[in-house]
Amino acid sequence: MMIMKLKKIIKRTLLVLLVIAIGYAVYYAWFSFPIISGYSAKNACSCVFLQGRTKEDVMKEELASFPLSAGSININFEDSSVTGTVLGMAKRKAIFRNGLGCTLVNNLSEAEIRSQVFTIPQPVFIQDSIAWPSGDKLTGSPVTSINRTKLDTAISFVFNHRYKNKEVYTRALLVVHNGAIVAEQYAPGYNKTSRFLGWSMAKSVTSALTGILVKVGKLAVSQPAPVSTWKKTTDKRHSISVENLLQQTSGLDFLENYSSYSNVTNMLFNEGDMAGYTSSLPLKDQPGSLFYYSSGNSNILSGIVRSSMDERQYPAFPYTALFHKIGMNHTLLEPDASGTFVGSSYVYASARDYARFGLLYLNDGVWNGERILPEGWVQRTITPPSSNKMKNYGYQFWLNGLDKDNTSKREYSEMPADMFLADGYGGQRIYIIPSLQLVIVRMGLNMFDEHGFLNRVMEALR
Repeated sequence: MMIMKLKKIIKRTLLVLLVIAIGYAVYYAWFSFPIISGYSAKNACSCVFLQGRTKEDVMKEELASFPLSAGSININFEDSSVTGTVLGMAKRKAIFRNGLGCTLVNNLSEAEIRSQVFTIPQPVFIQDSIAWPSGDKLTGSPVTSINRTKLDTAISFVFNHRYKNKEVYTRALLVVHNGAIVAEQYAPGYNKTSRFLGWSMAKSVTSALTGILVKVGKLAVSQPAPVSTWKKTTDKRHSISVENLLQQTSGLDFLENYSSYSNVTNMLFNEGDMAGYTSSLPLKDQPGSLFYYSSGNSNILSGIVRSSMDERQYPAFPYTALFHKIGMNHTLLEPDASGTFVGSSYVYASARDYARFGLLYLNDGVWNGERILPEGWVQRTITPPSSNKMKNYGYQFWLNGLDKDNTSKREYSEMPADMFLADGYGGQRIYIIPSLQLVIVRMGLNMFDEHGFLNRVMEALR
């Protein structure tokens, strides 16, 4: 009798566990499969149609790790699109448009997105005939005190090592000292005009575009952010300032977690209007009281940039106001389905263009005698808010932060305290070190041993 009862208990327990497992599987599939297929479609689309890479290369590198490896992609060269699925389900499509890169079809129909009109201006000069840094022509020997043998060792270290048992796939490395390129190397298949995905380095670009609007008086950092859904003074979000968004202290209830379904993965891969989605979220903390890194804040800023000007001027604005002024002629911003540039994540640029952007900040926002960024903007960029106890973030740039309990400790202890950087997922970096007149750009797929690399660079400078 006891054995029969025990068997029944075991069967019921197994049945309950099976039901739980099935429920979790359905839950996981419902929320995660669209993210996986959306990520696969969008990134494969940009890799193939913007970077000119093969499906095999993308599958081997960008989509090789689990859970992305569970998905599949279909490339359609006739309509320049990529469709992603997971086990034949959760179909998502990304479309390529010349001059705009790739966009996931979300909320709007594909026909509506393709009918959007974007006028993107062309560069005003041929870069190969213009001297660096505005152009690509390298003249003379650079004036530098760097030990070239040790610098070569640092470069070899980046290109020829695995990190935490993963392939690193460094694709570009550029070192600029005293304004001159002193080292430049690319992985096979890439060169000085290749465009690389910067991921969150786009946030730093969005900050610069915001600063340009501040310079011409269209925005004020201390004023409430001009977001239409927050305009009522009774709305708790009304007091969020432009500076709160820049400093990641908006207080919005936004979860930045890429390992599972969260606000950031939903925003990037399920929402057609990323700025609108994030600005609709409720307030969690008092604006200015808490530092919390959020890609949503950056896309709200991008939406504010758009709403601050005539719709006809907007598509050209990043190019005429920033990129083409400093020779970033191989740079492209990708829009979401609503037509707003994805200011948190989707910038593609050459390594030299990223270096030019770093030089702009190294030179206090001035290029060839023209002030591009407002006076004092770079200083404000590298000043953390009081609510950031680690002192490691400014206006959409990371700083060489100090430990909250030990003010002599820096995140990058091998580097000077004045270093700040544009930082993107997978180890995309623009290191800017004013005291050394140094800008370093590293582009690749996976994270690398940056402390080991930077130590070797400092050895080359000693």
